[in-house]
Amino acid sequence: MTRTVGILIFDGIEVLDLGGPFEVLSVATRLAGRDGEVAPFQPVLIGASAAPAVGRGGFRVLPHATLDDHPPLDVLIVPGGVMDVPLADPRVRDWVRSQAAWVEVLASICTGAFLLAGAGLLDGRRVTTHWEDQADLQAQFPALTVVPDVAWVDSGAVVTSGGISAGIDMTLHLVERLHSRALAERTARQMEFRWSGQGLLEGVTP
Repeated sequence: MTRTVGILIFDGIEVLDLGGPFEVLSVATRLAGRDGEVAPFQPVLIGASAAPAVGRGGFRVLPHATLDDHPPLDVLIVPGGVMDVPLADPRVRDWVRSQAAWVEVLASICTGAFLLAGAGLLDGRRVTTHWEDQADLQAQFPALTVVPDVAWVDSGAVVTSGGISAGIDMTLHLVERLHSRALAERTARQMEFRWSGQGLLEGVTP
């Protein structure tokens, strides 16, 4: 089974929040292909429009699809960065909320949690975000509970991670959860990434 993984892109995106998960998914798929498997993951970059997204440092990236023309998603990842643009766009918020009703896993990295929280998708959940933004997330959205000092929190339908490189750790966890521990470990080794696995697993068995 190939899972289509949407990654939202927008102006102000943190580059590694995008590139890290994309690399994990593409490397995992390449390694699985060596074993003759059907591609386990198909990452798709999704923008509010077809225009390039300009990330931090001037990094420019083109979407594969838009909010209106993307393929059906199995997983949605919302990266972080400067969130002014996506938070100000009600189309993006409504789209994330609608996707949450259908996808197997909804995930955020870093300050992407603010978009999920603003859409009402984190109420009653334990979550995490970048250490610098944890107090703000808790203060703005008291219906959720921020967990410090973990790379990610998996509460089943929703997975949130800390900042930047923690998104790589979280995506390796998703590879383990949705495919296998063996493929996640091979992927981390291929990337020469020291996978911590220091997350909080709430009622989910990989």
